[in-house]
Order: sequence, then structure tokens, then C-alpha cells
Amino acid sequence: MSDRRQALYDRIRTSSKDEVVLEEMIRLGFWPARGTVPLDPGDEIRERGEIERELAALRTEQSRLHNIEALKKELMKRRLAASRAKQAETKVRRERERVARAEAWKVAKTKDIVFLGRGVSGGLSDHTCDETKLARQGLPLFRTAEEIARAAGLSIPDLRFLSYARNTSKISHYRRFNIPKKTGGVRTISAPMPRLKSLQGWLLENVLEKVPVHEAAHGFRAGRSIVSNATPHVGARVVVNMDLLDFFPSIALPRIKGMFRSLGYGDFVASVFALVASEPDTFAVELDGRTFHVAHGPRKLPQGAPTSPAVTNVLCRRLDRRLHGAAKKLGFVYSRYADDLTFSTKDEAASKRTGQMLAQARFIVLAEGFTPHPKKTRVLRRGSQQDVTGVIVNQKASIERERLRAFRALLHAIETKGPEGRSWGTSPDVFASAKGFASYVAMVDPPKGRALLGKVAALAAKYGYRPPPRGGGGGGKGPKKPVPPGPSAAGPSTANPASASTPAPVQAPPQVTPPQVTPPAPAAPVEPPAPGAPEKKKWWKLF
Repeated sequence: MSDRRQALYDRIRTSSKDEVVLEEMIRLGFWPARGTVPLDPGDEIRERGEIERELAALRTEQSRLHNIEALKKELMKRRLAASRAKQAETKVRRERERVARAEAWKVAKTKDIVFLGRGVSGGLSDHTCDETKLARQGLPLFRTAEEIARAAGLSIPDLRFLSYARNTSKISHYRRFNIPKKTGGVRTISAPMPRLKSLQGWLLENVLEKVPVHEAAHGFRAGRSIVSNATPHVGARVVVNMDLLDFFPSIALPRIKGMFRSLGYGDFVASVFALVASEPDTFAVELDGRTFHVAHGPRKLPQGAPTSPAVTNVLCRRLDRRLHGAAKKLGFVYSRYADDLTFSTKDEAASKRTGQMLAQARFIVLAEGFTPHPKKTRVLRRGSQQDVTGVIVNQKASIERERLRAFRALLHAIETKGPEGRSWGTSPDVFASAKGFASYVAMVDPPKGRALLGKVAALAAKYGYRPPPRGGGGGGKGPKKPVPPGPSAAGPSTANPASASTPAPVQAPPQVTPPQVTPPAPAAPVEPPAPGAPEKKKWWKLF
């Protein structure tokens, strides 16, 4: 009963008492149904009820509108709720997008390289190349990181790691050490670590060594040596020697990249190759117990990388061409070994134009972006001892007489008094150094060299010298110490003739890494030193 009464009250509250009475009368049959009686009085009751409901709604709205603060609070509440909902939706969407981007970037890094460091990554999207130009030079075609990595036997992450330009790093791709110069001071050698050295070796063999260079270039070329460089100047009336200042360090990254671009490679490939072949100077900083290698200065050719000499030969093609043309016009012969430029003439009339030849050479060298060394330009005339990259050329290619006399005196002292306390050059392993110098003599003067090699071999056998086992290599570690009964054990050699910008033949013996028998120049000797000599590594594998 109470439920029915409550329902009746609810009906009256939502409409009006008259409407409820009318509806009940219709339901019980005391009043005709709606629409059956014209001008039905019930319509007036219903219309009045509608009007009263509208008035009630307006009164409610009016009372609500009069409370402005309540309206503001309600509006702010609605907006805050909507904003929070939108923020939550945006957060979910952005997280979804971030995860998708991270996954896409992770996949992209395994297939491409799009960034290699600040200041060096411009143009990495350029994968074009000049196929005709590359084919004409016999160079391999590369467009993408995937093609380079596949050809070099690397993964793309490894290629990125080895070519990335880092301003600060906890690792270094080079082992740096100093060697003394023949003329005083020290030369910094940057020996690449095994992985980078392997990649540089691949770049050298598959790209750089295939580029034709000028015939005047004799340094770091197969079949060429300091002997082939000196031979054209034998018997000259006047010999002019000119050195280039800071040869390797003066060649910076933009120039190396431009060289690869000139070969026909696109911006991407040229950037990767240039970064692999260059390195900035660095200094070590200790912080929180860790060592950081901080770069300072521009990236440039490192002395000690297998690619550096070949890069210079390619870059100097126009320099060689211009100097050769100028020398020929003035009656001179021109040759170049690394940064040693040599001009000579056998013609008396041409010898009077030596000053003009020097002026032309200096002008061309400066125009090609190099600098003549102010203290290493020499004019050697027939009446004095003429040498070209350490080889005497007055009458024939030969070794300096005083040097040979000192070496024979060393062999005599070993034969009569033993090897104890004897040394040749800076290496404590006297037999390895002696064998290296004898091999060098054999390259320049084969008959004398063969005799000296036989003498050294006989002395080594007499005193039971055993050469140290092969060791060291790409990791920067030298060979194991030899164990001869006489001389003290010798450590690894600190120098490499191929790593210096200018060969120093007279100082060659100390630079030979035992037990290798290698001449001071990277090129093969004119004649093999001796039967049974150990197999010689390529010049760039000596580190």
C-alpha cells in the first residue's frame, strides 16, 4: 500500500494533481479517452501542466544562474575532468608512438647509418654515385652502409662504431707513441687497433690501391722503393731536395672526403671512408676513476694508419702532375717519395735555372695546399755528396761509405769479441738490427748486400742466435723478446718505416721489427735479400 502511495506521489510531483486525477478517471472509465471528445476540457488540464513544468524548469534554471560561483566551480570541474581524460589519452598515444619509433630506429640501425657525429653527418642521406667514373677506374661500386659492411665483412653496427666521430670517448681506436726523428725531435705514431686496422686494410686493398697515381710517386707503391726514387737522379749535375711541412697532419677530413668524392663516390660513402681514414688528436682525462679520450683539433690523417700513405698518393696526383710538367719544361727530372720532392738535371744549361725551378716548385706546392719545409730545402751540386731519400746518387745508387765502414767494423767486433754489449741503432737485438741493415744494403747495392747478409748469417749461427717467434701484430703489442745467448733481450721495435712521412734510410736498421727483414721503405726490394729469409708482411701490417 505504501509503495502505491509513493508511486502516486511521484506521479503528482512529475506532472500535476489535476493531470493525475484526469488520467485515473480515464483509466477507470469516468472520462472519455483523449482525442475522442471535441474541445475536451482535459486538453486544457494537460496544457496547463506542461506550462507549469516549463515554469518550474525556468525557476530552477533561474535559481542556478543566480549562483555564479557555483556555475564557475561546476564548469572548472568539467574542464578539469575533460583535460585529465585528454592527458591520459595523449600519454598513452605518445608512449605507443615512442615504442614504435624505438623499434623502428632499432631496426633501422641494423640496416643503415644516418648519424656519425656532430659536424660530420651532413650528406649521409646522399647515396648516389658516379657509376661510369668508378667503372673507368676499376673501383668497386658502393652506395649504402649495407653494401660497405657486406664487402668489408662487418655488421652495420660495427661499421658505425669504427667510423663514428666522438668528441669524448672511453675508448680509443689508436695506440699512440713517439719515435725519434733523424733530424731531432719526435714523431707521433698512431697505430690503429686490430678492428680498425683490418677495416683500413680492406679500404686500402679494395679502393685506394686501385686508384692510378702519377708515375713520379715512388713511396708506398708495389714495385717502387727509395731505390727507384733515387735512380732517375743518378749522375745529375744538380740535385734539389725539398720537404713538405707536416705532410700527414696538414690533410684534414674535408680534403679526404673530397678526394673520395672526386673518385665518384656519393656523399655517404665518401663520409664513411674519410672518417675511417682520419682521426683527431686526443688527450686523456681521468674522471671518477675512469679515463676519457677527449678530441681536440680537426680530424686528419694519422701517421701509422695503413690508409694514410695511399691517401696522400691519390691526393698528390695533381701536385705530381704540375711539378712534373714544370720540371720537364725547365729541363729537370722530378720524383716524389712521400713528402720528399726531388728535382735534378744532367744538363748544364738547365742547371743554371735551379733558382727558377725552386720558385716554380714552391708556388705549385703552396697552390696545392701544402707548405714547403723552410729548413729542409737543399741544393746539391756534383762536387758534393748528393743523396736522394738517403741513397747516394753521385755516380750510382749506393750506401754512404762511412755508414758501411761502421757496419763492417761492427761485424768484425762481433766476430772477434762476441755480441755482448754490441748494438746497431737503437735496438738491443744486434743480430736482428744487423740483418735489417744488410737487407737494406742488398736493396740498394745487391752484390754488397748479399755478402753482408751472408756474413751476418754466419755470425748468428756461430753464436747460436735464434730469432724471436713471430708475435704482436694488430693489437699494438710487439713480438716476444728474443732469447739469444749473447746480447740482451730486445723488445718490440718502436718505429715503422712506412709510418713516417719521410723515410730515413740511414736510420733504417733500428726501425726494423725483429725478426722481420724489411727495408726502410715499404716497397719490395730490387732483389730478394737472401734465400730462406722469413716471409715479409705488407708494410702496413708491421704495427
